[in-house]
Formats: sequence, structure tokens, C-alpha cells
Amino acid sequence: MVKKNQSKRLTKQHKKSHGVIGIFGDKAKLHDITVGKISHLVIEHLEKEYPNLTFRYRNSIKKEEINEALKKIDPELGQTLFVSNSSIKPDGGIIEVQDDNGNWRIILVSEAKHQGKDIENIKAGKLVGAKNNQDLMAAGNAIERSHKNISEIANLMLAESHFPYVLFLEGSNFLTETISIKRPDGRVVKLEYNSGMLNRLDRLTSANYGMPINTNLCKNKFVKHKDKTIMLQATSIYTQGNGEKWDRKDMFKIMVEIAKTSLQILGSDIFNQITKSE
Repeated sequence: MVKKNQSKRLTKQHKKSHGVIGIFGDKAKLHDITVGKISHLVIEHLEKEYPNLTFRYRNSIKKEEINEALKKIDPELGQTLFVSNSSIKPDGGIIEVQDDNGNWRIILVSEAKHQGKDIENIKAGKLVGAKNNQDLMAAGNAIERSHKNISEIANLMLAESHFPYVLFLEGSNFLTETISIKRPDGRVVKLEYNSGMLNRLDRLTSANYGMPINTNLCKNKFVKHKDKTIMLQATSIYTQGNGEKWDRKDMFKIMVEIAKTSLQILGSDIFNQITKSE
């Protein structure tokens, strides 16, 4: 059943969260809990805080659905599809809410990527490279695959005023500060955050237009240039900065914050539409 006047209830219900730690429970102690499992905890939290709203989780979206969304904006869009069952599958899946008209609206898409094991290798005394005589390994390009999912979700949400895509990064390829790590033999190895051999953050910031990282960028930014207004869909990129692993409890809090930002924006949009029709 479609929930009526969800936007009005949303405005009243949207308040600072209490009991986040309680919702997360003992699962927070599991250091290797996946971002997908955290997404399910986010839904549990939202369902308790907003009992009148209906949420759902999906682990993938078909390219066919993305094309259909584009066609609704302009019939020339979404025309090309070579593999009928092609789909995207973000690590953390997709969380949606049902609006007053029965449509499912995306409020959170999440991914977590680890790239760069230099810290672990140095602490273990392991040398790397073709001849096993190096402290550091040149960074790879695997993280760039995230751009595909980001672009596809951006296409799917082209008609929206928010873009709730959050990307969590950890590993030595995403440093924002220089750190020193001691090997078992006592020798200290310095990892320079601005080393072109190590850092791969600059290859991802195109997804947020070079705006600040570790920032909730869910609300689309509209910029004016001459006679044009341009809508920017920016990915919220979060990194530990020091190469350490994410505290899953912190990931949970960030994901809840972004989901709530989405609900605020959707609530406002739906309320304005109802007001105009009365």
C-alpha cells in the first residue's frame, strides 16, 4: 500500500538520530563487516525512525532500467543496449524509499574499496616488487572501475535533485597525510601522501568535481556559467587518510546521514508538488 502524505510526516520525523550505537549493536565489533551488511543495518535504523515510510534494498540495477529512466527525460536518451541482462552491482547495494505516488526513489548507494597494502607489508617485514627488494608497490588502477557504477547511477538519477552515492576508501593508495611505518627490523619507511607512485585519490575526485572529500555532497549543486545553469551530481568520497581501516561504526553513521539528506530533499520536492496541485 502506498504511504500517503509521506513528505509531511517526513518533515516532522526528521530529527537528530539517537541510539545509533544501539542499532548497530554487537555487529560493530566485527572489523571486517561488509558495506552491504551495513546497508541492511541502515535500513533497520531508518524503519525504526520513520515507521510510516517503506524502504527496500536491491543489490543490483539493470542497464535496461537505467535506459528507461533516461528515455522519460528525453526520448533520444537511453537508446543503446547490447546485452539485455547487463546490470551494475555496487558493493553496498541500493536503498530506496517509496514516495507518495508509489514510486521507488534511491536514497543511498554505497561502495567500499581497499587499494594499497604497503602498510600491512611494511609491518610484516615483507618486501615487494619483481625482485622482492622494494618497500613500496606502485599503485594499480583497479579503483577506477568505480567510475562505471557512479556514471550509471548518475544516469539513473538524472531527474533527481540529489545524488546519494558514497564511496569509502581505505589503503595506502588513498593517503591524505604523510605517515611513517616501522618494519620489524626497526627501519622506518615513510609513505608520502603526495607521491604519484602511491596516491590514487586524484583519479577519483573527478567524480566529485574536485570538491572536498570526507564531505556529504548528496544534495546536487547547481552552478551558473554565463546563460547556463548546470546540475552537478557529486559522489561523496570518504577516506581515512592515514591508510588505516575504516571503523564500521563510522561508516554506518555516514551512510545514515546521507540517507537522511536524501529523505529531506525528497520530502521537500514531494511536498511542493502536493501544494501546487491543491
